[in-house]
Amino acid sequence: MTGGGLRVSSSTGSYPVRIGSGVLRDIGSSVAGCGVRSVAIITDTTVKGLYADEAVASLREAGVSVVVLEVPPGETAKSWSRAGELLQEMSGLALNRDDAVIALGGGVIGDLAGFCAAVYMRGIGVFQVPTTLLAQVDSSIGGKTGLDLPRGKNLVGSFWPPLGVLTDTGCLATLGPGEWRSGMAEVAKSAILDGVPSLEGLERDAAALGERAAGAVERAVVMAAGFKARVVSHDEREAGMREALNYGHTLGHAIERVAGYGAVAHGIAVAEGMRFAARLAERIGVGDPAWSVRQDHLLDSLGLTRTGCPYDAAALLSAMRSDKKVRAGEIRFVLSTGPGLWEARPIGDAELTATLSEWSA
Repeated sequence: MTGGGLRVSSSTGSYPVRIGSGVLRDIGSSVAGCGVRSVAIITDTTVKGLYADEAVASLREAGVSVVVLEVPPGETAKSWSRAGELLQEMSGLALNRDDAVIALGGGVIGDLAGFCAAVYMRGIGVFQVPTTLLAQVDSSIGGKTGLDLPRGKNLVGSFWPPLGVLTDTGCLATLGPGEWRSGMAEVAKSAILDGVPSLEGLERDAAALGERAAGAVERAVVMAAGFKARVVSHDEREAGMREALNYGHTLGHAIERVAGYGAVAHGIAVAEGMRFAARLAERIGVGDPAWSVRQDHLLDSLGLTRTGCPYDAAALLSAMRSDKKVRAGEIRFVLSTGPGLWEARPIGDAELTATLSEWSA
């Protein structure tokens, strides 16, 4: 793929991440530059109306044959039945191993389209073209794909690195407030884990990000995507360093499940999870109250104000036990102990129940 930006190392070789306003206009030359001549764009109804025409025009201008496969928007699209329908459509198009899938949309589309690419004919190429802030800074990078099961999110999936990631920050202008906050939670997580320069930069840009100023937005995306790229390049399959990316997600995913998927925005749930993890770190003696307060201030300044956690502690504990991050029957939490400092450790049920009860109250 042509163009500048970041590079991610993977088991199949490195791939580029291009970031900037207007990147979508170059999708045709980027795909053709990889030797791909036929693609299926997988997108949802909403994104199709916004960006599919521009993508199709660019691809056809570059001599790439293209068809658009559409699914309904929302988390429910990440299902066995929907993936099966898409795979049947891909088969009907006679796509072969030299062809590719383009995931045009947010994290749901990236996970679903990536999964279909990973299993169709035992694997064909996929390009990630994220259109939400959450997908641009997190899910499009790293090669994770996934489907949901009744017991939890992303319990079915694979690691399938893309051929490239095309990140057009201009697409963020159409995001609603909920989608924006969801992305901001991941941006905040990245800055907290990356260290002092990233954290201080995000703190300075918080007001400008509230206004979605173009320069601040691009800096935030480059910072968070760059952090994710470095982490997954060192730890593609979550054997060590990549576990840091779960910060805030253990409780966050539990909240999403207990509340009912879609009832609580992912970013709001993750922000709640980060605040909870900070207090949990204090409770077990590794956290600093001043650091917890600084994280709270950052989340508040980015519009991620606390809405409360009015859920039963036992229900949350049960949901966390179903999470794929549980190992040997123990619930693991990523705890941040300072800018750029973190550790992952198992937490006993007694400590979790007590902390959850206090937190929910």
